[in-house]
Amino acid sequence: MTTRGEHGTTPVHDPVEHARVLHGIYDSALTGGSGGRAPRSLVSASWQRSLAAHVDPDRHTPPAVFAEDDLSEVRETHPLNDVLPLLRSTLVSIADEAMHVMLVTDADGTILWREGAARLLHIADDTGLSPGFKMSEDAIGTNAMGTTLAIDAPVQIHSAEHLVRAFHAWTCAAAPVHDPDTGAILGAIDISGPLHTVHPAMVQLVSATAQLAENQLRVRLAIADERLRVRNMPHLTSLRGQGALVTPTGRIVAGEPYGTWPERVALPQGSDRVLLDDGREMVVEPLAEGYLLRTPRPARAARRSALSLRFMGEAGPRVVLNGKTVQVTLRPAEILTALALHPDGLTAERLALLLYGDDGNPTTVRGEILRLRGLIGADVLRTRPYRLDAAVDTDFDAVRTALRKGNAAEALRACAGPLLPRSDAPEIRELRDQLEVGLRRAVLDADDVDLLAELAAHPLGRDELEVHDLLAERLPADDRRRPEVLARRARLLAED
Repeated sequence: MTTRGEHGTTPVHDPVEHARVLHGIYDSALTGGSGGRAPRSLVSASWQRSLAAHVDPDRHTPPAVFAEDDLSEVRETHPLNDVLPLLRSTLVSIADEAMHVMLVTDADGTILWREGAARLLHIADDTGLSPGFKMSEDAIGTNAMGTTLAIDAPVQIHSAEHLVRAFHAWTCAAAPVHDPDTGAILGAIDISGPLHTVHPAMVQLVSATAQLAENQLRVRLAIADERLRVRNMPHLTSLRGQGALVTPTGRIVAGEPYGTWPERVALPQGSDRVLLDDGREMVVEPLAEGYLLRTPRPARAARRSALSLRFMGEAGPRVVLNGKTVQVTLRPAEILTALALHPDGLTAERLALLLYGDDGNPTTVRGEILRLRGLIGADVLRTRPYRLDAAVDTDFDAVRTALRKGNAAEALRACAGPLLPRSDAPEIRELRDQLEVGLRRAVLDADDVDLLAELAAHPLGRDELEVHDLLAERLPADDRRRPEVLARRARLLAED
């Protein structure tokens, strides 16, 4: 058996004996005794930070930050929620077998998730190793989670290396997880257990898992970047070579002319202008997925309106007109969809048929059009016939175009879910079915196991037994995604 040095390993044949030695070092250091061994410099520095923050070594539990009722919402909005299936498949089974618990914190050190050996959970509760409790160094002293966040490096803390005595019966290893976009720390991954379960591979395991999580976040970031480009290129091309598409964090993902843009810009809060390092002033216009940078136009220059429609998925219809969000309900969204699908325009009679079927009433449509013109303006929604006079980009057309080009990956990444799922309008139902069937078939025929896995996690595929059957057949036996896929397939079979 070995345990770690500063960030590596030193030979230790008995973890319990090593804990006894650490207790001697601890007592000597905290009582001001002289002689004997000194703690590791990493631990000594952490103790100094913790004591400077007035952490009491006799404190029993860390402070509670979130009540149980608040955790669900906090978890849903945290970036690490997206990689939790990976963490479970990688660490939980190992932690359970080795009598450990897996803990995941946010960037402040507050535990958001905990799983592992059931017989340890009650013991963990006694020391506050539970969701909602804060494990930062300034809250509870030296511990793997708090220290890994403090020094931004993987660490292992054993027994009396913890500043607070209540944790001397534990050994733990943790590693930070970074945002691949900004480099900021998102949180920490930790495995903790009784001191006799210390193992030299613990810190390597959590470090490798943190890297896997960052890689998965990087893939998701690439997908989001591609979605931003695919859906908003009409805005960029309309600028005729003088503009850029920017992510919400200020990263430029497409720019014209090519090669004249920085990698990132600092987007000032509350301002619609940004000054680039080369002295250019750019106008910042919000888009559905990010921002558009463009050069200022002369005050009298005419400009065609830009209309973005995001109608796919369960989040509800979203309309952005010239960078500003317009709140719409289902009926206006249905009308906008029909008009976007028929750019040459529709009569009231034809629009009534498409939206209401044979029972459609042109008078009803005229009333709806009048209300919609009040929302988006008469210069955008023209009459005689009804049509959209704007540069229109839609998520459903991005999916349809990608399918026509035979690009299943692009189509899947442009699709957030079913088109206006609560709509019964004949025109909407027909297109919704076409897109869902076409997208599913394109992915199934693509012979790409990673793309198939994306579909299995997508709203259009997560409840499809055929998708999970094929994925279970194609995934290698050692693929980390396989346990989750098999579990979901079993549930779908039980519900069938």
